[in-house]
Amino acid sequence: MPKVLRIINRLNLGGPTHNVAYLTKYLDKKYETLLLSGTIDSTEESSEFLIKNLDITPRYIDAMQRELHPLKDYRAYKQIKKIIREYQPDIVHTHAAKAGAVGRLAAAHCKVPVILHTFHGHVFHSYFNPIKTKIFLAIERYLAKKSTCIIAISEIQKKELCENYKIAACEKFTVIPLGFDLEKFNTGKEQKRVSFRKKWHIADDEIAIGIVGRMVPVKNHDMFLTAFAQLLKSTNKKVKAILIGDGECRTEIESKIQELHLTFSTEKNVQQEAPIVFCSWIKDVENAYPGLDIIALTSLNEGTPVSLIEAQAAGIPIVTTDVGGIKDIVLENETAYIVDSNDVDAFAEKLLLLTENDGLRKDIAAKGFSHVNQKFSSTRLAADMSNLYDKLFKQKV
Repeated sequence: MPKVLRIINRLNLGGPTHNVAYLTKYLDKKYETLLLSGTIDSTEESSEFLIKNLDITPRYIDAMQRELHPLKDYRAYKQIKKIIREYQPDIVHTHAAKAGAVGRLAAAHCKVPVILHTFHGHVFHSYFNPIKTKIFLAIERYLAKKSTCIIAISEIQKKELCENYKIAACEKFTVIPLGFDLEKFNTGKEQKRVSFRKKWHIADDEIAIGIVGRMVPVKNHDMFLTAFAQLLKSTNKKVKAILIGDGECRTEIESKIQELHLTFSTEKNVQQEAPIVFCSWIKDVENAYPGLDIIALTSLNEGTPVSLIEAQAAGIPIVTTDVGGIKDIVLENETAYIVDSNDVDAFAEKLLLLTENDGLRKDIAAKGFSHVNQKFSSTRLAADMSNLYDKLFKQKV
């Protein structure tokens, strides 16, 4: 039985964790899989509950952490090499940047037959200064030479990586979109809506606009808040912004709200009159989406944003910036409105359009689930990956 060693940076809330969880659980049984993970940052929420619910027992690399740290990264490299020698995998498959670096180097040193890496996003713009970005590009180009195949999660991402950033020749890339358990977002929605809105003091006649994700610079919450402030001045409807997530920029986001002369309530003190609500992390997010009327995304850079797949599965219309692989996952002007990155006025305009038009929101909602369930199911993900493993493994034996 061929063995797969799957390595991920850390089991924090987000798309990569869902991806490795469903692949580890549902990959064709002819493959044996061991999951390795680093440790999460103190500002992040763990998604180990997902791993446990799927009855997966990962091994942890304590030295592999989010931030760059040469000494710890070298220790992680040595720990992974030790595990490779013990486990003797036929395939090493890494997910996201840190795991991709130390994992592929260790696999190449140990002469593992098949080495794959999945780009869930990239850090080649809107993360670091130009010098750091050039260094990371050089590292990824070197690591690509150690890889049997590189997996992009959308056609747009593949084009960016091979044509714009020249990570490797396009022939070395394969596109395999993410996959999720989406049915849970499409069931019991009315009951979930009532429960969520009661908990967070959202009135029946209020339009709730949610933004879901880490509070970090690349997510650009400033743009969302500025657009929301414009919306408040443009509509007579009652509207409320729901911020789901947390992170290093939480304090700056609170300051931005005060700068806009708005008020907010928090997960510890929910107030009916505040137009902005911080919910922090919500693990069972499938219970949150039905309570929302619009989903917003204002990121400067994305791979395949999970929140937009989940929103469509729950039938929630979207307003988003045009970044990363977003056009590969939504139906433009059918399930989502797309505006240029940092175009606050256009973003606020689309929010206003959806806020004012109840019928339009319902029309958009009706199209979401069928679209994403066809493209992003966990069974499709596992089948696609099994087929790729079969092909690459046969070429090496």
